[in-house]
Amino acid sequence: MNAPLGRRIAAEAIGTGLLVTVVVGSGIQATELSHDIGVQLLANSLATVFGLGVLITLLGPVSGAHFNPAVTLTTWFNGRRDPHGLTLRDVIAYVPAQIAGAVTGALLANAMFAEPLVEFSTHDRSSGHLLLGEVVATAGLILLILGLNRIGRATLAPAAVASYIGAAYWFTSSTSFANPAVTVGRAFTDAFAGIAPASVAPFVGAQALGAVLGLGAVAAVHGRPAPAPDPVAVPHGEPAATTS
Repeated sequence: MNAPLGRRIAAEAIGTGLLVTVVVGSGIQATELSHDIGVQLLANSLATVFGLGVLITLLGPVSGAHFNPAVTLTTWFNGRRDPHGLTLRDVIAYVPAQIAGAVTGALLANAMFAEPLVEFSTHDRSSGHLLLGEVVATAGLILLILGLNRIGRATLAPAAVASYIGAAYWFTSSTSFANPAVTVGRAFTDAFAGIAPASVAPFVGAQALGAVLGLGAVAAVHGRPAPAPDPVAVPHGEPAATTS
């Protein structure tokens, strides 16, 4: 990622905002078109899979397409010894942009469907089994994203990450938020995809635990990241050694 920080922040804010717009908007649309909860979840998950894949493909080359503080923090921690990796300054800039984008995305979805612009959700998600679902969903997401980087398959991220989130909608009890910024944004809508404000902190805590477990899983499967090589000093006027 060689884009200036300002452009990367814009990509993270816009990408996270559009992701939440897709999630919330498709949830509203689904409830308007069907009263069957299974059909609603199917429509919501399919829209999220397609939207997320497109957003990662489009914005990944600019900012890495994290759209998720858990991904940003674990990416930084995992590559903190890499001089070309994400810096703490990047993290401090990315996370607020992701949260602001998520809230804006929820408001945009509300406005498009003539819902109240800000309508805090009444959808309680505080049960223990839902929090366990968030731990599992987030751990799997971190293992996938960092694992793809470790095996040199990061180009598969648009399809792989979107596919995982689509599957996790169905195999986790929480429908796989797996994203603190998206969780905050979804509190601003009382639609199908909403989450009550009182449930946000427990969900974020579960996601943080999942992120830590995901880092542990990456280390268990792939080992510790190799330390970045020290630069080789070349005396002035002498060519660097090359290999062929």
